[in-house]
Amino acid sequence: MQVNELGLKNREQWECKGYSLPKFDRAAVTEKTMENPFWVHFGAGNIFRAFQANVVQNLLNEGVLDRGLVVAEGFDYEIIEKMNRPHDGYNILVTLKANGSVEKTVVGSVVESLTVDSENDTDFNRLREIFKKDSLQMASFTITEKGYSLVNGKGEMLPSVVADMEKGPEKPESYIGKVVSLLYTRFQAGEKPIAMVSMDNCSHNGSKLHDAVFAFADKWSKTGLTDKAFVDYIENPAKVSFPWSMIDKITPRPDPSVEEILKKDGVEELEPVVTSKNTYVAPFVNAEECQYLVIEDAFPNGRPELEKGGLIFTTRETVDKVEKMKVCTCLNPLHTALAVFGCILGYDLISKEMKDETLKKLVEGIGYAEGLPVVINPGILDPKEFIDTVLGVRIPNPFMPDTPQRIATDTSQKLAIRFGETIKAYQASPKLHVSDLKLIPLVFAGWFRYLMGVDDNGNAFELSPDPLLDTVRPYVADVKLGEAVDAEKLLKPVLENEKIFGVNLYDVGMADTVCSYFSQMTAGTGAVRSTLEKYV
Repeated sequence: MQVNELGLKNREQWECKGYSLPKFDRAAVTEKTMENPFWVHFGAGNIFRAFQANVVQNLLNEGVLDRGLVVAEGFDYEIIEKMNRPHDGYNILVTLKANGSVEKTVVGSVVESLTVDSENDTDFNRLREIFKKDSLQMASFTITEKGYSLVNGKGEMLPSVVADMEKGPEKPESYIGKVVSLLYTRFQAGEKPIAMVSMDNCSHNGSKLHDAVFAFADKWSKTGLTDKAFVDYIENPAKVSFPWSMIDKITPRPDPSVEEILKKDGVEELEPVVTSKNTYVAPFVNAEECQYLVIEDAFPNGRPELEKGGLIFTTRETVDKVEKMKVCTCLNPLHTALAVFGCILGYDLISKEMKDETLKKLVEGIGYAEGLPVVINPGILDPKEFIDTVLGVRIPNPFMPDTPQRIATDTSQKLAIRFGETIKAYQASPKLHVSDLKLIPLVFAGWFRYLMGVDDNGNAFELSPDPLLDTVRPYVADVKLGEAVDAEKLLKPVLENEKIFGVNLYDVGMADTVCSYFSQMTAGTGAVRSTLEKYV
């Protein structure tokens, strides 16, 4: 049983093993897509394979769509060369359900796979051809938040961006430079309309994409490298739109336990590929069953009926409310709390933490008691029901191989949004008081304790990557378990850092509470557990 066109000809062999297969005529769909593509997606990673590609497959199966997807990978070309093409664009989606069942789907909606490589004339010219087509309605993106940045961590413009801005749209090197070059091709073909839809998991993602695109268009137009009217085209929402969206689906790294399930079924050549850019990709993706994709309904060239596949189309204001509901209250803060304490308490899976009554009570308190009173109901998703699903179905799912160590990555960049916004809302409320918040400062203290790199048993552990580690870790470097600590003296420069917490913790009256918690958590081995049990 091979994951490719030839291996899937024996449908009965796959179906008797419990696999759902594409129900549409893939050859006919491929032909129509090649002639009149409607959707090109940039970013061939796990979230795309598990979510957007599967939605399109379902709609092809139901006859709602008659064309498939074109995927274009602009960061790691080996994904296309070593995974997509050898498997003829197919991949296996393994949905890991909270009730213990596994759903296996062979996804075949991706009918063309290209590299976004301006040195690869065949692929890049094909992309130019696609961008000239009247039929193209949208280009979407899952390239991570970093993909939209034109600068490095120090705020310096990336060398490839500098070179592209000087050379123009002919053969750009940078990711966004290549995207803008393709947009210029569409402009030259008659200023044809298109929606540029970021589907990355970051706030105001459409604006991030717009700003990066505009920077190139503006520079090229001003220096005469493109037609001056190109900027007007980019800035005209009736021609080019940049909708906001909110996406939510957990797709962890392909897990060996899932690979074993497929091997036992007789599926061959499942070995993951680790590319030269350290991308870990396999012929299968494992994912949770829950998924949300809310998109601002701004499509100047029209759009297919993707709402029939479960996507939600609404206003920009509503997308913003849904984003804030998820990121500031109903999911992300709970994940961060479990990540920090999971690392300290020696957990290797987020799901296992939900069997710990103290940690379960902690995240229930952060979500229901401290977060819900200030969350804005977006109307299309109920915040309490969202938390119910997160805490009752999603996080406890024992088959989701997601780790606290992965989620603890970049925590310093997350605290301001995931907790600071709630603190600000309490400040602004006439009925609520910041002093009522007892669990959020517990997480802040837990983060400082985490930065020591010593677990609750006194054993060293490796901290997850974070751009501020070298900045914040020295403040706790000399703290030893069981020794008296002047937490206020040590931590003050960080506690008053609004960039980290979203507020100055002294100004909001929370600094003393954090220091008290931290002192208690460093009293000796087992002190984190006893502090949690005392206050949760």
